Amino acid sequence: MTDVITAERAVPDPPPTAAVVCDDADGGAIASARAFTARFLRDAADGRREPVDEERVELAQLVVSELVTNALRHTGGPCRLLLELDPHALEISVFDRGTAAPVPRGHDPRRIGQHGVEIVVAVCESLTVEPAPGGKRVRARLPLRDDGSAPG
Repeated sequence: MTDVITAERAVPDPPPTAAVVCDDADGGAIASARAFTARFLRDAADGRREPVDEERVELAQLVVSELVTNALRHTGGPCRLLLELDPHALEISVFDRGTAAPVPRGHDPRRIGQHGVEIVVAVCESLTVEPAPGGKRVRARLPLRDDGSAPG
């Protein structure tokens, strides 16, 4: 007789993720992306995860709004929004067909509009741009706490 010992490696649950394609053909892509983001963050609060503060939900919606607006306006759309939630932060990625990286402009209180990248840089702990198949990926990391620390 042969004894067999099996062991399963403890694998943590994958972080919640969600993706949606944003196409402004109907004119409501930005509002839809904002609603999608809020719903994702509220649904992620289950028995294993602390709810995301409403202030952070609103900041996430702002970042999504700015990134999706840039992608649709400067590449002609559509784009894909990917949300990835880990215990410390929400990663917001927007994939589009463009290759040019968004560039923050210098501070100019007289300028009307074109402050989106500045806003994202101000509220997120990082903003990166990397090549992706058929275009680029713009990724912003928004901490779930003001100081970026883990919940709880």
